[in-house]
Amino acid sequence: MDSDVSYTEKEYDYAVSKDVPVLGFVIESETAWSENWKENNSTIIKRLEAFKAKVTSKMVSHWKNEDDLYGKCGIALMKTFSAQPRDGWVRSSEVDTGQMISEITRLSRENGELRRQISEVQHAEESQRENRVNQIIDALRLNERIMYVWLEGQKDWGKGIETNLLQIFEAIGPDMIDEASYRTIADSLALDLRGTSYRKDGYPVPRNFVKAYMADMVSLDLATTSSKRHGVHDTTAYWMLTDFGKEVFSRIRNNELLKGLTVFEESPEDEAEDEAEDEAEDDSKS
Repeated sequence: MDSDVSYTEKEYDYAVSKDVPVLGFVIESETAWSENWKENNSTIIKRLEAFKAKVTSKMVSHWKNEDDLYGKCGIALMKTFSAQPRDGWVRSSEVDTGQMISEITRLSRENGELRRQISEVQHAEESQRENRVNQIIDALRLNERIMYVWLEGQKDWGKGIETNLLQIFEAIGPDMIDEASYRTIADSLALDLRGTSYRKDGYPVPRNFVKAYMADMVSLDLATTSSKRHGVHDTTAYWMLTDFGKEVFSRIRNNELLKGLTVFEESPEDEAEDEAEDEAEDDSKS
């Protein structure tokens, strides 16, 4: 029994639900049966009778001894094999295993070929991506620019500084990993080219130059406007690296680190200025 239902009845119900042919063989009531095999639990007897009634609601055969059951089962099965052909009647020894092995071998070869093609496509995509990164880095290096930095104590922009988009991108990339305003970008450019001697009030680099640099970064898919939300009164434009920009910046930094070229020097005074600037930006956002 499985709870209140016998396993035999569960198998019968499952076969019927799946439209599997069911052949019922019920013992005749007058057939002699050993007392040791007779059920004496009245509750179970009722369930057994209910199950027999379920089975006999369809066409069944009645049997009275072992030989009778054997013969009726054999005949009923042969008739069902012919009348209701279906999967499951064939012995495994009669299956054409040679054809099956050939099909498995064919599918295995086909699977291997598909895996090889997928690997080639992935390798080609990675190679194309790497070539694209190298192409952008070369483009940044070859595009020269003139930059002006207003130094403390000066009355004008002074003499222009020769640089290129690669140096500009390296200078402002760290700020845009999160997000950066035009003013933050201008300060980073001035700090990178002139150290801490640039003026702290107003833009140390011409704003129109900063906008032009950012337009270059956008055209190369390195930067985009920030998607972060800010206060309703904050009208500042913020920039951040695209996923591709992060990949290019990471490659540049990785190359410099491997060559031992990256140097980070910041005085406590610079840190204090950065903290004050961050606080000022937070105030404007709030």
